[in-house]
Amino acid sequence: MSFGDPNNPYGQQQPPAPQGQPGYGYPQQAPQGVPPQGGYGYPQQGQPPYGAVPPQAPGTLQANNGFINVAGLGTVQVATMGRRLGARLIDGVAIGILYAIFSAVGLAGVFGASKSIDDCSGMDPLSPAYSSCLDDANAAAGGIIMTFLGMMLLFFLITLLYEWLMIAFVGATLGKMALSLKVVKENTGQNPGLGGGFIRWIIPIVGAFLCYIGAVLVYLSPFFDNSGKLQGWHDRAAGTLVVKTK
Repeated sequence: MSFGDPNNPYGQQQPPAPQGQPGYGYPQQAPQGVPPQGGYGYPQQGQPPYGAVPPQAPGTLQANNGFINVAGLGTVQVATMGRRLGARLIDGVAIGILYAIFSAVGLAGVFGASKSIDDCSGMDPLSPAYSSCLDDANAAAGGIIMTFLGMMLLFFLITLLYEWLMIAFVGATLGKMALSLKVVKENTGQNPGLGGGFIRWIIPIVGAFLCYIGAVLVYLSPFFDNSGKLQGWHDRAAGTLVVKTK
């Protein structure tokens, strides 16, 4: 009488494993439609490897200090205050030379009018020639003064167009070009345009009416920016950012 397989000490046969089920100690096959999971210690599908930096949204600072991701430009470096102040000095020298030329022309006219009045001093004050000389000298002085004021107005317009239009359409003045800086819109990476360029220009001008102290504070305001983007008050109002191009 047989009690089963003689090699089986218990006398019973084990039932075969169900079809499709793996043996003990082997990884099970994932059900249909479920993505396979990685083994222990390996990243799962769809997840970045350990230590990788995920892509950052535009306008956010990266871990490396001074670099920022700007839409349309990619990763760029925020302009340092040293470069920005250097560019401002270069622009100041260029505008100062222009101002000196206009001032020299105006002062030459004023001195010429003063000389004309001095020429009348040797005449008889009661003579008609003296009165005519004074009238001519005063008319010349008035014309020169009006010319001088007109030249100052023209100088103001030139500086306005220089700072405003250069930033609006080029994104940089001569000083910024010399130091490889550019002003861009923070959310698009494009040039500021007429509106952004004007806002960025007018805020320091308004501050200049307070004995120029307000303008100095505006230009130094990037030092007060805790975000790391070094945006001044005029940059925040215009939505702009100053970056390095090289």
